[in-house]
Amino acid sequence: MKKVIITAITALVLFSCQNDQSESSNSDTSAITRRACASQEVLEAQLKADPTLAIRMNEIEAFTSQKLLTNRLVNGKIEIPVVVNVLYKTAAQNISNAQIQTQIDVLNKDFNAQNSDFGNVPALFSGVKANVGITFVLDQVIRKSTTKTSWGTNDAMKKTAQGGIAPTSPTTKLNLWSCAIGGGILGYAQFPGGASATDGVVIDSKYFGLSGAANAPFNLGRTGTHEVGHWMNLRHIWGDATCGNDLVSDTPTHNAENYGVPAYPHYSTCTGTPVEMTMNYMDYVDDNAMYMFTEGQKTRMAAIFLSGGPRAAFGI
Repeated sequence: MKKVIITAITALVLFSCQNDQSESSNSDTSAITRRACASQEVLEAQLKADPTLAIRMNEIEAFTSQKLLTNRLVNGKIEIPVVVNVLYKTAAQNISNAQIQTQIDVLNKDFNAQNSDFGNVPALFSGVKANVGITFVLDQVIRKSTTKTSWGTNDAMKKTAQGGIAPTSPTTKLNLWSCAIGGGILGYAQFPGGASATDGVVIDSKYFGLSGAANAPFNLGRTGTHEVGHWMNLRHIWGDATCGNDLVSDTPTHNAENYGVPAYPHYSTCTGTPVEMTMNYMDYVDDNAMYMFTEGQKTRMAAIFLSGGPRAAFGI
């Protein structure tokens, strides 16, 4: 069973490699064929800029582990209001309210086991597949025209002084930014514990919601599901290391990320050669190949909304 407690020292070691990404100089016009999420790289940059973040995240891990052990988790349903901040240079980037609503709809289906492909979960994992039971409602759409070709991953889109849009009520509302990120990045999220001024999820406008066949294989809104999973304290399923630890006990150990649509069963090269859960939302597979969270992931997400948790203001 995987360990779910991470010490401050371990956190510092895990995130010691730094990889800042600033604004891209050129537009990303080529089709993206492999998923790229910058959440881990952004976290590493934030840890470098703010050494106290590692302490806060370690405290969150200790709080989460303690709640898992005592089984004192949120009862009832959490409804999260969502503010969508649209930054656009072109008409295509100025995504419609209808497209924005499709992303909200996808989140509601995926986090409530109402996605049409939930029944595709293999029998091996049927005992751990989860209905997370968190809902989302569109609260507000804010739009702003920009001259920027791409925004990068340095949170410029969240800062008014840099031409972006500051988050609205980030302690009680989930802020999403739709913009051209560049660099082959589909999206990224801020983990719990980061600064309120940059809290939320960024999704490239080409992959926001049901964005059309031209943006396949990432046109089914699962970039949003993956990134909101990070925002709720989920790590990549391979733990961002060879045979790494995602801090969840009921996910198999993956030797690395998976891409495309892997054939089932896909075996890990890690100890015990378990069948990998490639269809988990926290892997890197195509949108049509990811369709489940686990009970362990559900429990981990629920813990952050408890009184004393990093997102308690959203809780009951």
